[in-house]
Amino acid sequence: MPLLTHPPETDLLLPRPSAGERWDPHTVHTHYFGFSVPEAAIGVFIYVRYQPVFGLCTGGVCVFRGLDNRFPLGIEHLDWIVTMPYPEIVDGALATANGLRIEFLEPGRVVRLTYASADGATSFDVTQTAVTPLLVRGHVMPGEDRDTDPAQQPGGSEQFMHSVGVLVVGGVRHAVDCHPIRDRSWRQVRSEREVVHPPVAWSPMRFGDHLMFNQVGFESPDTGPVWKGLFDVPDDARTFHFGWIWVDGDARHLTRVRRDVARYHPELFAALEQEIEAEDETGATWRFHGEAIAMAHLPSWPNNFFVDAVYRWEDDAGRVAHCTYQEAWYRKFHRAMTVR
Repeated sequence: MPLLTHPPETDLLLPRPSAGERWDPHTVHTHYFGFSVPEAAIGVFIYVRYQPVFGLCTGGVCVFRGLDNRFPLGIEHLDWIVTMPYPEIVDGALATANGLRIEFLEPGRVVRLTYASADGATSFDVTQTAVTPLLVRGHVMPGEDRDTDPAQQPGGSEQFMHSVGVLVVGGVRHAVDCHPIRDRSWRQVRSEREVVHPPVAWSPMRFGDHLMFNQVGFESPDTGPVWKGLFDVPDDARTFHFGWIWVDGDARHLTRVRRDVARYHPELFAALEQEIEAEDETGATWRFHGEAIAMAHLPSWPNNFFVDAVYRWEDDAGRVAHCTYQEAWYRKFHRAMTVR
């Protein structure tokens, strides 16, 4: 069964309840973009979380460098506002109250991202052009599959991009030329309540147009993860929510994913080094080894802890990829790591 794709106009979906409609107050739409400068160990996280029931949005820009980023306020640059007006998309573009502009030059394929901080010390102007179709993705956060109403036609997409432009951090200019992934959600119910679930990780990687990979899921219980015994997860449980691999233009579903974490960050608790073994629908097996070169605790809601990272991945053939790696979890895991 081939991987499904979304039409380009889904980039522009920001619906709100009509008169008389009742939506779950935790219904969200999102836009995520990112890029990195691996040679400087810099990651950039760009995110808008829309709350259509309330007519508000949350988000902004985070720039982090290296591995010592325990608190959002300590990163290279943070411009994050919890309560902003709900933006409108005009001529394919939207802007947030804190200076971020997302302009879909060609929905589904080309987007320009611009930002300038209030003090002028940090800015970027990058254009991202698609290198894969706008792929349909499954749910990301635990509980979305349980809480979202299918009648609302929820959805999500992800797409690898070629990102080119300029980033200025603290007055220092960096050229940007990388291949990040972007994703978005619409009409998903993402509860802010506690969810009892192991940490989930999103691990995209692109080694070239011939090989790209992504999955979202948790560590395999049989590898002895640090949370073993904290959650009721059998050793033979399915460990990923969704996943795919792109091989020479052929998009394939994954049938098995095994994540084995070798090292955790001593203060952020996310994976610093890990192996991923995956099997696709043709029976081919793929192995990847990854290590973080940058990592940071970034804003989320109070019942959730979120970490973004820049990872260096290597496959069995020695090919190298740099891409975001993201983890999220809830109080039960975080409290256990804090008091151990």
